[in-house]
Amino acid sequence: DFFGVLRACAVAPFVVLDGGRGAEDRKLPTLRGRAAEQLRAAYGLSRGAGGCLVPLLTREAFVQALGRLGVPFVQCFAEADREIAGLANRWGCPVLSLDSDFCVFDLAGGYCPLSHFQWQSVRRAAGCPQGCYVPARCFSAERFCGHFGRLSKALLPLFAVMNGNDYIGLEALEAFFSKVRLPRGCAAGKGGKHLRLQGLLNWLAQFAEPAEAVDSVLKYLKKHQREEIRELLCTSMEDYAPSDVNLEDFFQNGSYECEAARKADVPQWVLDALAKGKLAPFVINALILRSTFLRVQVENMQRSSAHSTALPIRQVIYGLLLRVSHSTEDASPSKQTNELPTVCEFDRSQKTLKKTFVQAASLPPDFCDDRFPLDTLMEVPVSCREMLLLETLGVKMSFLEPIPSHLQLPIAVTCYWIRFSEPKVKLNQLKALLLTIVSGELQRITDNPDPAVPLAEDDSVAYDKFLKWKEKKLQNNDFDLDAAHSFCQWQCCLQMGLYLNQLLGTPLSEPDLSSRLYTGTLVHRLYQELKSAPSVENLFILSPKMAQLYLVLLNTVES
Repeated sequence: DFFGVLRACAVAPFVVLDGGRGAEDRKLPTLRGRAAEQLRAAYGLSRGAGGCLVPLLTREAFVQALGRLGVPFVQCFAEADREIAGLANRWGCPVLSLDSDFCVFDLAGGYCPLSHFQWQSVRRAAGCPQGCYVPARCFSAERFCGHFGRLSKALLPLFAVMNGNDYIGLEALEAFFSKVRLPRGCAAGKGGKHLRLQGLLNWLAQFAEPAEAVDSVLKYLKKHQREEIRELLCTSMEDYAPSDVNLEDFFQNGSYECEAARKADVPQWVLDALAKGKLAPFVINALILRSTFLRVQVENMQRSSAHSTALPIRQVIYGLLLRVSHSTEDASPSKQTNELPTVCEFDRSQKTLKKTFVQAASLPPDFCDDRFPLDTLMEVPVSCREMLLLETLGVKMSFLEPIPSHLQLPIAVTCYWIRFSEPKVKLNQLKALLLTIVSGELQRITDNPDPAVPLAEDDSVAYDKFLKWKEKKLQNNDFDLDAAHSFCQWQCCLQMGLYLNQLLGTPLSEPDLSSRLYTGTLVHRLYQELKSAPSVENLFILSPKMAQLYLVLLNTVES
């Protein structure tokens, strides 16, 4: 709907996504804090409290939806802010986001906060060439600086850094704030924080440029701290300088060149795949930092993390990314012990965030050949890459052959989930999951029918019956935490199955996450219903095609 509105108003969106954490990993303390906050929110939700937590595969579904809608997008090597600013200034267009850092960048076209972008209230206008527009607000750094006398825009990055951002805490500058006499702020009725912000802006207005202001700040600090704080302030201010990565080049020619990635020795094919959204930031973090965050879901906090079920898949991913070449004649004896590399995972243990070091898997001989380091992984025959994927999931291709190609990966993952889940998956949980997948298929062929295959009337009737059932049943809010935990485990397995499939160059078709492959509320309701009314298994009986698909999926997994 959102991108449809933009199109109707003749607005051309270009989406720029964050990538990995960057080789310097400067945001690690901030990310740990956020992960701990998400863990608290998940725990509250698991106990029936309010709150909001984004589902595990939201990002993957979003990237797929952009592809399906033909919206041009790029995924950066690391944080995207500076690259967004560079592209916006090159094109003279505004940035649409929900990140106050864009108030600090010097943007030619300004910054439109999403919170004031009223895309659901499109207005008609006769004088407008396309006949309609989105009411919005645009922030201008120039006008903002005008409120503080002679304040130069060049001082806004120093203002942002001194107030603390994702990279720098305030502790270092407390001595400055406790000694300096800031001009009085003028925010009537606002508390100390707003007065301090306004006072700092008025104080900065006396300086012509940042270096002069930094010198003045340092005078308030102890001598032995000054050089360290100067370096910290100057490095942090660079985060607000537009990047020299040329995203225009990517959107015109598909090539993404990045100095930081070159310095980190990232193979070009990996960087290209990352830029096109064909590899996840998880992969780049494991490759260059040997460190990953596993996002928490609404699960049973008394049990092991839902991610522990997918550990063997992650170990194969780490094995592929961190393979050490075996031609080590000149290596030291310690290197020749062939110790497997380890990756630091941040995951929950009960209700706290904990880091664990996980060993990469040892790979089959085909992948240990010196001819195939990561740079040349795509030169390994596709049959070998498919075999590694299926062996990791514990499934033979002959079992998957009766299944539509776009469902083969989710079904292989489902077989893996049943084998590795602890506690064991219940039959009704499996049936609920497969019925959800079938409902997604029915919706897909109803909403986007294949022009070559007319929609059968019984499919249409079955879909109407399903919608009526859903409307009635989804009003029931009963929640079974153990069932939710089991479905969380399935999502973790699917996420890592997707990532491994992508890293191997998609030997299996990628499932369409953005068209109802999985809907948490629905799978939960189906599970509850199956316990009390087993006849729900015949929900799609009016459509012979869907009833048959359900049986094929069930028989495949059970066999």
